[in-house]
Amino acid sequence: MNIITPAQSQSQAASATSEPRPSRAEAEAAIRTLLRWAGDDPNREGLVDTPSRVARAYEEFFEGYTIDPVNLLERTFEETDGYDEIVLLRDIRLESHCEHHMVPIIGRAHVAYLPHRRVVGISKLARVVEAYAKRLQIQEKLTAQIANTIQDVLQPKGVAVVIEAAHQCMTTRGVHKPGVTMVTSRMLGAFRDDANTRRELLAMIGNRGTAVIGD
Repeated sequence: MNIITPAQSQSQAASATSEPRPSRAEAEAAIRTLLRWAGDDPNREGLVDTPSRVARAYEEFFEGYTIDPVNLLERTFEETDGYDEIVLLRDIRLESHCEHHMVPIIGRAHVAYLPHRRVVGISKLARVVEAYAKRLQIQEKLTAQIANTIQDVLQPKGVAVVIEAAHQCMTTRGVHKPGVTMVTSRMLGAFRDDANTRRELLAMIGNRGTAVIGD
């Protein structure tokens, strides 16, 4: 896995925003400001260490910015004895954050591809999902990023990504509709062009329903 150094990450952030990445102290100061804005006292006992804890949590929530998804897929295996049927990794736990409200998106991703002469370790598929999920996201973009990266790097006969997730931006605020699941899909190659292949994949995934959000 290619881990980007803090200096490289800061350089990328500066390139994306035209501003230097804030320091850890600046981030914690911003969190204290939010605590005051919410109406509480950041200096009281229960909150005095909260800015540091939140900053550390954000390092976990958004560690995808420091991971190169392409690098994860570069090591492949060609000893497959001609296997060319669907490879499906189902029910990959997905934890992301909505880029509009910065609240959790929790669900499952199903990732499939049709190999063309080579395969990749299945853990790498899960790590690609995580690399993109651990960034500020919308589900539609997340789905496309995962599928497009697998297609570009592995060059298989087809790629399919289906994501089922609950968005706390609509379950805990706004319209307050718990139990709602959003489903997105990205079909490339044979999964887009061949209806029989697509049906076979969907049958393999099955009707997961709201169970994908559990455990």
